[in-house]
Amino acid sequence: MMRWYDYVPNPGFWADVLLVFHALIILFVVGMLAATLIGGPRGWQWVRSMVLRWLQLAVVFVVVVQSLRGRYCPLTYWEDDLRYAAGQSTYDSSFIDYWVSYFIYPDLPSWVFTLSYGLFTILIAVAWWRWPPRQSAP
Repeated sequence: MMRWYDYVPNPGFWADVLLVFHALIILFVVGMLAATLIGGPRGWQWVRSMVLRWLQLAVVFVVVVQSLRGRYCPLTYWEDDLRYAAGQSTYDSSFIDYWVSYFIYPDLPSWVFTLSYGLFTILIAVAWWRWPPRQSAP
C-alpha cells in the first residue's frame, strides 16, 4: 500500500522546503514575542494586531499540546516521512537540512523543550495581558 509521501515527486527537495518553512514559523513565534515585549512599551501598534497575535497563540498551543503528549510538531513528522521517501537518513542530508536542523533541533533532553515551551507560553500570556491585541480600525 502506498503512503501519502510515496506520491510526492522529489521528496528530498520538499523535505528541505518544509524544514525551512518550519524554521520561519519558529522565527515568527519568537520574533513576535520579542517585538511585543519590546514594542508594547514603546507604543508600536502593529504588535497588537489581532491576526498576528492569534496566529502566534495557535502555533504555540499546538506545540505545547504536542509536547505534553510526548510528540513532536506535525511538521517534523511530515518532514521525516518525506526524507524516508527520498531514501535520506540523519546522516544523509542536504546543506539546507544540515544547517536548519542544527538551528531547530539542538541536542538537549526533551524535558528542556517542554519546560521552555511552557515558559514561552507564560510570556505570551503576560504579553497578551499587558499589551492586548486590538481590532484594526475600520
